Amino acid sequence: MAEPVDCVVVGAGVVGLAVARALALAGREVLVLEACEAIGTQTSARNSEVIHAGIYYAAGSLKARLCVRGKALLYDYCAQRGVAHRRCGKFIVATTPGQVAQLQSIRERAAANGVTDLVLLDAVQARALEPALQCLAALHSPSTGIVDSHALMLALQGDLEHAGGVVALNAPLDTAECAQDAIDLRAADGTCLSARTVVNAAGVGAPALAARFAGLDARHVPQAYFAKGNYFTLAGRAPFARLIYPVPEAAGLGVHLTLDLGGQARFGPDVQWVDRPDDLHVQPERGDAFYAEIRKYWPALPDGALQPAYAGMRPKISGPDEPARDFCIQGPQDHGVRGLVNLFGIESPGLTSALAIGEWVVSLLSKQ
Repeated sequence: MAEPVDCVVVGAGVVGLAVARALALAGREVLVLEACEAIGTQTSARNSEVIHAGIYYAAGSLKARLCVRGKALLYDYCAQRGVAHRRCGKFIVATTPGQVAQLQSIRERAAANGVTDLVLLDAVQARALEPALQCLAALHSPSTGIVDSHALMLALQGDLEHAGGVVALNAPLDTAECAQDAIDLRAADGTCLSARTVVNAAGVGAPALAARFAGLDARHVPQAYFAKGNYFTLAGRAPFARLIYPVPEAAGLGVHLTLDLGGQARFGPDVQWVDRPDDLHVQPERGDAFYAEIRKYWPALPDGALQPAYAGMRPKISGPDEPARDFCIQGPQDHGVRGLVNLFGIESPGLTSALAIGEWVVSLLSKQ
């Protein structure tokens, strides 16, 4: 006999926890099922921990709207909850004449998204703020920042539990069947649940999980692609106070320099298309290609200064030769299954957008 439950959120990464918290604060009874032995051990623990401004995304896209909204919510939330963060700002740097022209188009795209605080700097102005930097021009984004992502997830979990929600660890979901008035779930340990609402926030595994939902038309399940991002840390202290990003590339944002809250610099992520989501080993030789890219904006990078750190996996729903797709947040209005929300392709800026995604999902479900 299946145990009746109100809401089940599958996945206790930062997005799953933010959605679960939003549902609990809206008065729903919420159970989070997490396959791993702790919260946030997958993509949420393997990223740059950057609070993005909302610069690059197509105007009107979910990425643009939820990033800009999420950034405002996240800064407020971190301040209220004492979650460590810093509004350090970032430079997007042009190192060739062609890239200088691109900076203006980036600024215009940001303005279309409501990000109107970008400042265009010439080389002299940029070096006055970051003396170690070499560039022809730079865009300064003062509202970009960094956050302690694990402290953020612990705060979200605390809010969820305070509102009566529960997180179940080591609880992978095996199968699901979409019935008339509920979604019947079977966990890997044999536990059966009958849920009014299910939110698939399984990150990299979301498409594979959705494919196991009997009664969900397969045409609503996108193909998953796995774009690994390798990170290398810098031996010694970096001479930068801000994040440094090159002009974006097709599949990612280039080999950028980010800082953690302790001032340690890391470089990455690159883009390495792989076949398996668990392929997270960093090959030290991949760092060889980082030196030339980094020296375009920091020529003084010493030989041998990069050390393999960690890798993360972008939950892509577009392949190597395709333009990046928008967030795909499917509700009952999209696929016809009452009570089901699928979150596909929640890559960057997913961390920044998490609280806004929580709002969005609550709104979607209120309309069904």
